[in-house]
Amino acid sequence: MSAIESKQNIAVLLEKQATTYGNKPLVHFIDENLTLTYDEFNRAVNRYANTLKDSGIGQGDHVALMLPNCPDFPITWLALSKLGAVTVALNIGYKAQDMEYVLNNADVCALVTHTDFLPIYQEISHKMSKIRRVFTSGDKAEGYDQTLSNLAQNASEKFSLPQIASTDLMNLQYTSGTTGFPKGCMLTHEYWLSFVDSIADYAEMSEEDVFLGVAPFYYIDSQWELLTTIMSGSKFVLGKKYSASGFMKWVRDYDVTVTFGTQAAWTYKQPESPLDKQNKLRFVIVGQFPTELLKPFQERFNVQVRSGYAMTESGPATAIPIEAEHMLGTGTVGKAVRNRQLMIVDDYGDEVSQGEIGELLISGAGMMLGYYNNPDATSTTLKDGWLHTGDLFRTDEDGFYYIVGRKKDMVRRSGENIAAIEVEEALINHPKIAFAAVTAVPDESRNEEVKAYILLQEGETPETIPPEEIIQYCHSKIAAFKVPRYIEYRKCFPMTAAGKAIKRKLVGKNEDPTENCYDHLLENKRQD
Repeated sequence: MSAIESKQNIAVLLEKQATTYGNKPLVHFIDENLTLTYDEFNRAVNRYANTLKDSGIGQGDHVALMLPNCPDFPITWLALSKLGAVTVALNIGYKAQDMEYVLNNADVCALVTHTDFLPIYQEISHKMSKIRRVFTSGDKAEGYDQTLSNLAQNASEKFSLPQIASTDLMNLQYTSGTTGFPKGCMLTHEYWLSFVDSIADYAEMSEEDVFLGVAPFYYIDSQWELLTTIMSGSKFVLGKKYSASGFMKWVRDYDVTVTFGTQAAWTYKQPESPLDKQNKLRFVIVGQFPTELLKPFQERFNVQVRSGYAMTESGPATAIPIEAEHMLGTGTVGKAVRNRQLMIVDDYGDEVSQGEIGELLISGAGMMLGYYNNPDATSTTLKDGWLHTGDLFRTDEDGFYYIVGRKKDMVRRSGENIAAIEVEEALINHPKIAFAAVTAVPDESRNEEVKAYILLQEGETPETIPPEEIIQYCHSKIAAFKVPRYIEYRKCFPMTAAGKAIKRKLVGKNEDPTENCYDHLLENKRQD
């Protein structure tokens, strides 16, 4: 019987592993210097589950979490999973506009937020009629009850699980697509079980492993890393955020054996050290990573490094097999992983021949159910059991997959999906800007950066609305990770008959799209 069949939901998985591993350390929170065993963690989850239940949270309720990487996030997330409730993870970089959209779109009835982010919620609280209860984390806030952790201190450590099907929702995970605001991927218990079963199998995880996580918990990365740890009976070490200079020190200090190197390229660019090879790392999984650095990284730190391709909607889809070391540096993202079937099709939906370019389609167990409250986007993405990625791929004669480009009009910056239209709408709202077009610019460290082409209102000039003002305006309207780095003024835009910018003509054949434009990051460095 497979891992998925024997553990039909995440709540049952945690209960079984807590019984099996008891006093073995499960998670260590670096910043809090706190270690919880499997049993301690499960009992904490039960206390939170009982507290939330007594507060009126029940099966099927949607609860938003706006929390940093602290113990409250994983404990509350898995407490909600035991209730059969649904977690809506909010990016802590959200402004009031972002937060308002997601809370409304997701039909959230309760919020758990760190007190640092309360001012953001308070800006929109008068519009949030659906939210029945707000719980806080961190320091006690004036006007609010005790923090959730304090409320849970005296709650029962035993919890009676309701009937939860593997197809029941566990997360609404919001991710920016090609157009409009972020879309809520409906992720089930089966999604997570399939996801971590695939990763545990691929990374050959065992009880002896120690997994280091540094990604924000509101992304799926730290979520699947913790669940993979639980499924394999290993240990998870969580940092509050990634540190290029501190990453390998954590690897050494905590005897880390496996990690997901979301920003491993930055670690590689740190000065070399005699300690580089003095670690217990055996495997590093990377996503977006400079192809030419795969082998050098592997040699410098004496560790196996493999890349792949994944989406929030599908989980992992491809990975370079362990035995295919000879494919490192070729640009491939590997072959289909466990639980996934792949197909490349042309614009008519017909499968293309080997070597031809087409859109990648994915199918298999535990895919997202669709986008919450967005039937149009769902019907466009999910067709006849296949998920249409919008990304262009080809295969070689040995069946390895290569990503060529994408149909999607979005920017992928340091793991963030940024919809160009969302940034464009924020820019166009400025009274001095007539039109804006946002494109992706290749970047060695962040994979891509955000560039904005600006067409000013008649009578306006770069002197009357300098780029610094545009950047400052964007910071007041959208999350910081969406704010353009590059600004270029144009006197006219190539447009379609429908009034849309023709971006390929706008960008042209310029080999360096950052040439002769304002660089916000560079200007900040100069000011420093």
